[in-house]
Amino acid sequence: MLYCMIVHSKLDPAQRNAEAIGAAVLRARRALGLRQDQLALAAGVSTRVIHQIENGKPTSRLDSVAPVLEVLGLELSVRER
Repeated sequence: MLYCMIVHSKLDPAQRNAEAIGAAVLRARRALGLRQDQLALAAGVSTRVIHQIENGKPTSRLDSVAPVLEVLGLELSVRER
């Protein structure tokens, strides 16, 4: 566990954010009992996009992430530090 924490702390902020979004999407999708292909269809994106988001790909486009979050009842917010 310590090794994972050390590796995680070396990630840049964009990667940490992408991983946090991916984890939230995965939890919400599973809680709703949806498969990746079902979520993709409902959000109007490809299954590959769902896979990339859930795996924390930091270059996922916001216009692809937003409809996925909407279907899952999640919200992305931005605030000052």
